[in-house]
Amino acid sequence: MPADRGSVLDRPAPWTIGTPVADTGTVDAPWLAAPPDPLAEALHHLRMSGVFYCHSELTAPWGLTMPAMPGCLWFHAVTAGECLLEFDGTEPLVLRAGDVAVVPHGGGHRGLSEPGAITPNVLDLPHQFTGDRYAVLRHGSGGALTSMLCGAVQFDSPAARAVVAQLPPTLHLTASPRTEAMQATMGLIAAEARDLRPGGEAILTRLSDVLVVQAVRSWLETDPVARTGWLGALHDPQIGRAVAAVHRDPARAWTVAALAAEVPMSRSAFAARFTALVGEPALAYVTRWRMHLALDRLRADDPLSEVAGRLGYRSEAAFSRAFKRVTGTSPGAARRTVRTPTP
Repeated sequence: MPADRGSVLDRPAPWTIGTPVADTGTVDAPWLAAPPDPLAEALHHLRMSGVFYCHSELTAPWGLTMPAMPGCLWFHAVTAGECLLEFDGTEPLVLRAGDVAVVPHGGGHRGLSEPGAITPNVLDLPHQFTGDRYAVLRHGSGGALTSMLCGAVQFDSPAARAVVAQLPPTLHLTASPRTEAMQATMGLIAAEARDLRPGGEAILTRLSDVLVVQAVRSWLETDPVARTGWLGALHDPQIGRAVAAVHRDPARAWTVAALAAEVPMSRSAFAARFTALVGEPALAYVTRWRMHLALDRLRADDPLSEVAGRLGYRSEAAFSRAFKRVTGTSPGAARRTVRTPTP
């Protein structure tokens, strides 16, 4: 059945993956809970909603254009054959069997068997849908076969979007001992895609999400850039603990002194180090983090009074003033916005 932008992107609300957070008695809303280690927290929040997943069987010569999808992350996992991945203004990537490419910021790009191949929009080609968000695409001219699992996903939490915002425009992970766990997932994907049985599309979409998290984790563990900015603050043994404390309990009446005591550091040393690593004063970060949590819950249609109370505000009016000061819009207007901006 032909796929157009509406049929591919405007389907029923997708599932999300991730283990439910246990109630520890200190947090009364699962959307506020997080593990104590700041880097573990960053990965804990990498739960996603699938927009579109596609198993592609492509025969040379072939080409595809993946359109820009702001707010989404594109991924491509090659299970057989090879291809080029082209981006405007940069050298193309060569992807071979076992390679994974991630386009974290949803930028438009092209996949093709060889330079000069025609690249129609992937959303305009006929797809065979086997689920709400999963399709099979067979395209090309009958030559050498390339098999790929591709998709576009969105991240559900502000913490996840904060991590994704730090990623470079493209991640390219190749088969190596460093990516052994990722290769095991690729093997499962390839085996399932070869013989799609009942429930296979659910398995493939979940494995795809695991693969994306593994790719991001590999970057966090190995790229020096992951030691700078907000992520660098998470690596810091003291400031990282303070950031994690805010994430675990955003409703607490935090002061600079209270955050410094969590670490522990002197108030003045903590304030200077927090601003240097995170890029803003500690209490400004606390307020901004609360507002990002609030944006998500408002768009999930949680009552205003409930959102305000769970973020430590004694009245809806006080919350609304803080919300507008930070975001530039009212809580009511935020409910009508489709997606939350990246932290």
